[in-house]
Amino acid sequence: MRQPDDAPRHVVATSAEADTVLRRLSRDGWTARAGFALPDPSWDVGAAHLVLHGRIADDDLETAKLAVLAAARGAAVVAVCDTESPAGRALVDDLSRLGPVHRGIDGSDVIANLIPEQRALLDRLAAGDTIAAAAAAEFLSLRTANRRIAEARALFGVRTTREAVLAYLRQRQRAPE
Repeated sequence: MRQPDDAPRHVVATSAEADTVLRRLSRDGWTARAGFALPDPSWDVGAAHLVLHGRIADDDLETAKLAVLAAARGAAVVAVCDTESPAGRALVDDLSRLGPVHRGIDGSDVIANLIPEQRALLDRLAAGDTIAAAAAAEFLSLRTANRRIAEARALFGVRTTREAVLAYLRQRQRAPE
């Protein structure tokens, strides 16, 4: 069974960006369908390689909930929305709990894709803590901390935790506060 975090999740600002992401996913074997409501009554739709896409208005929390439910059930999601709006913030926060969320066409805003737990763990690792010490300080189990760090490594596209910490520090220095 596919896990929900196997399906890509993209939040983009424009329809043109969404079209680019959808074309890329289509080339990779995903079937695009407009809207976020799932037609299949079975829970796991991951095997269908379905990517749902559409626009989420600034105050449309119901559509944001549908997108998150679709992602939890294994569908890929491409949402066009303002990430600073109430619905956009809720969407990104909820999708981040399922796994990495790519912003924009190339997902280059890696720091913005990190969930707060990942940022806190990476900050502690950068300060010299071990993963076990960082997990304890953040009130996380060691297993959860290891999963969060593994997700961060995947976001940065690196193999080791050390490389992830270094990439995090480099991008944090470049990012305007």
